Amino acid sequence: MRTLITGAAGFLGSHLCERLLADGHEVVGMDNFVTGSPENIAHLTGEPNFSFIRHDVSNFIFVPGKVDAVLHFASPASPNPKSPYGYVNLPIQTMKAGALGTHNTLGVARANDAKFLLASTSEIYGDPLEHPQVESYWGHVNPIGTRSVYDEAKRFAEALTMAYHRFHGIDTRIVRIFNTYGPRMHLDDGRVVPNFIQQALRGEALTVYGDGQQTRSFCYVDELVDGVVRLLLSDEHLPVNIGNPVELTILEFAEKINQLVGNQAGIIYKQGDRQESDPQRRRPDITRAQTILGWHPHISLEQGLLMTIPYFRQKLGM
Repeated sequence: MRTLITGAAGFLGSHLCERLLADGHEVVGMDNFVTGSPENIAHLTGEPNFSFIRHDVSNFIFVPGKVDAVLHFASPASPNPKSPYGYVNLPIQTMKAGALGTHNTLGVARANDAKFLLASTSEIYGDPLEHPQVESYWGHVNPIGTRSVYDEAKRFAEALTMAYHRFHGIDTRIVRIFNTYGPRMHLDDGRVVPNFIQQALRGEALTVYGDGQQTRSFCYVDELVDGVVRLLLSDEHLPVNIGNPVELTILEFAEKINQLVGNQAGIIYKQGDRQESDPQRRRPDITRAQTILGWHPHISLEQGLLMTIPYFRQKLGM
């Protein structure tokens, strides 16, 4: 296939480019570098099957030549209000990537009679009242909170994708991505994986907010990408959760990071810094992914972290 990937210079997009190229496909990457980095795709510039277009997906998209598949991954994704890459600080760009960007990329798919895959998110479930989260759950989202620019952009994108599927007959897919980690995450992403790894590498005490009993589940990036590729090659049109169902507390996660890095500084607790509408619990129900795609993660958290920590060590110059 000849595949257009938007957000190609981002964390997930760059790994997806690598995977499709390794599978023998031609890839056209697209990014405007608002949150993506040229470094993430620099090693692909010599690949004969890779080309790149610098472009903002909220504007009309033209790709010369036939396109067989469109994967829309362009969007700010960090919830960190202190990060320049966080969607709280890029609210309009985030809404435009979800609304106009989805409209424009669906237009490319329609013009080429191509497959379309939307990168959605577990954030469409909001601060869930059901646990674990299954695809039939409609969510518990604050539509005007600070996180709503991301949550509602993705919910709108899902609705628009299904409208194009039902009205125009576009061959669409929707993947709901849960917490994913690995090399090429931004150092100041603000989420728990880069925060903890950096603190541990610097020999600092890891900062845990509240009592540390809030939970997350973490999927290594290569396994997430494998699930996305399986979904792309399937015939499934309804949303599919992709994520690791192994749930652990933030405190347990901090202890694991300290153990793997050999950090003796321990853990400190802070109160009152939980972000607005930040979910207390988050774990995917992956029954549909197992049944439809034959997908299940196999890389343990320890294995994944041991493949991730060296990247942060190198970026920090250690």
